[in-house]
This record gives sequence, structure tokens and C-alpha cells, in this order.
Amino acid sequence: MADIFEPQGIYHVYNRAIGDEKLFKSNDNFLYFLEKFNFYLGDKVETLAYCLIPNHYHFLIKVNSDISDDHLVKAFSDFQNSYSKSYNKVFSRNGSLVQRKFKRKKIKSEEYLTRIVIYIHQNPVKHQLTKRPFDWKYSSFQAYLSEKPSKVSRKLVLEWFGGLEGFKTAHQENVENFTPEDFLFE
Repeated sequence: MADIFEPQGIYHVYNRAIGDEKLFKSNDNFLYFLEKFNFYLGDKVETLAYCLIPNHYHFLIKVNSDISDDHLVKAFSDFQNSYSKSYNKVFSRNGSLVQRKFKRKKIKSEEYLTRIVIYIHQNPVKHQLTKRPFDWKYSSFQAYLSEKPSKVSRKLVLEWFGGLEGFKTAHQENVENFTPEDFLFE
């Protein structure tokens, strides 16, 4: 059974395309997906980290204090359905694009939070899409290195890593060990 979204809880939310489908075929798809995410979920969660890979996605979110599990589950469902319908229209396809239910795992320790942030940012390296997380433009990694306004809530994660330098060091030191022991998503 999936963890229930609790107000102020932090969760790793992820899903993948069905079969060999791609969720994203172009730069516009990646950007539109993030727009849809912000439209349906931007006022319900804080986005702490994310990574979009051609066939799956990862989000690390903190649930706002006034959101119930039912409302957030519906918002995620609406988000995925809306993106899928638009994608199907653009690519003249029918049927489901993503697995029926997204998955979610509650972050219950600082150690796991550290590992999952690194895992999310190292995902493009793991899938051999790039050699460094900085080079992948469809993740939150670059937002952490920038001072530009962002929809990513950087403060909590940077505090966990002891600041920006700790964040950078942890990502450099853990290049080979970015899969959390108790979680594997292929």
C-alpha cells in the first residue's frame, strides 16, 4: 500500500511510461510537463527536487499544511491525465501513457532525504544521458546552483546539506552510490 500524503510530509513521487513509450520526445514536452505540474500541484506542494527522464519522472515534494491525501491524489491524477491527453493529441496516439497509479514514498529520515536528492539528480547519469547531473537541463540540479528565481524550494534541501558547498560536495562524492538501498526504480 502506498504511503498516505500527510500535511507537511515529504515524499518521493515517481512514475513511468507504459511499456517502451517515451513521456518526452522533445524539449517542448519536458517544459510542458513542468507547466502542467505547476498548474495542478504548484499551490499544493513545495517542489524540493525533480528529474524528468525520457520514460519516467521523479519529484521530491513537501505537502502544504492544508492539503488532504484525497485532494493531492486527485491533483496528481489530473496532472498526469491532462499531460497524457495533450501528448496523445500532439502525437496522434490513443490510450494510457503512464502507469495507472503514480508511486509515492514518504521520507522518514534525514539520511534517506539526502540519498533521494542525490539519486534524483544523478538519474540522468545513471541512464547514460549525460556524464554529470549539471549537464541535464530537465532536473532541479541547476536550480540549486543558481540564484535566479525558481519554482524549486531550495532552502530546506540546502539546509539539509549544510549549505550550497555541502550540496555540491555530497553530489560529487556520491556519483557511484546514488541508488538508495531501500529503493530502486528502473
